[in-house]
Amino acid sequence: MMDQTTTITLIRHGETEWNLSGRWQGHADSPLSARGVDQANALGERVKKEKFDFYYSSDLRRALHTSELVGDPSGMIAEPFPKLRERDLGVLEALNTDEMMERYPEVYASFRNDGPDFQVPKGESFRQFYNRCADAIEEIAEKHPGAKVALVTHGGVLGAVFRYVLKLSLDSERNFVLLNCSLNRIEKKKDGWNLISWGDVAHLNNMASLDDS
Repeated sequence: MMDQTTTITLIRHGETEWNLSGRWQGHADSPLSARGVDQANALGERVKKEKFDFYYSSDLRRALHTSELVGDPSGMIAEPFPKLRERDLGVLEALNTDEMMERYPEVYASFRNDGPDFQVPKGESFRQFYNRCADAIEEIAEKHPGAKVALVTHGGVLGAVFRYVLKLSLDSERNFVLLNCSLNRIEKKKDGWNLISWGDVAHLNNMASLDDS
C-alpha cells in the first residue's frame, strides 16, 4: 500500500478589531477589521485554484467569517469544528494587558510565569489547550488520509500545532510567527508529522499582518 500523505493548511483568521486594540479574545469574539476583510479576500484569491478536499473552521465568528471570505472565490464552504477554537482564557478574555494587571494581577502574573499547567480561572491551561489542538489535527488527519485539508483557526492553535509537529517543549520561548491570514502547511506521513512552510503572507502584497500576542 502506498504511503498516504495528508497535507493540512492552517490559516489564522483575519485581523480583528480587538487585535488592533490589544484585547485578548479567547472564546470571546470580535468582528474582523476592515483590513481583516481585505486580508481574507486576498487569501481567497490566492487559494482558489488549490482544490482542497476538505475545509474546516473554528466555530468562533471571526474564524467563520474569514472562512466565508477565503472560500467564496472557489465555492468552498467550511464545516465548523469546535476543537479548532482559540484557548479559553476565562476571566482574562476581552481585557487588554493593562486591565488584566489592574483587575487580576495575580492571575496575570501566573498566566505569564507559572508554566503550561497553570489554569486560568474559568479557562484552560496551556497543556489542556495544547492537547485539544493535537487531538484536533490527529482526528482530521485520521478522518481524511491522503487528502488536502484547509483549516481556518486562531493564533494560539497555530502555536500549539507548531510545537506539536516539531516536538517542542510547552514552556520553550516562542520564536516563530503567528500572522493574521497566513498560510501554514504541515503534512502527516506514516512516520509522523513534518513542517512544510510557515507564516506565508505573500498574498497580502505588503498589507500589514499582526503577530499574535
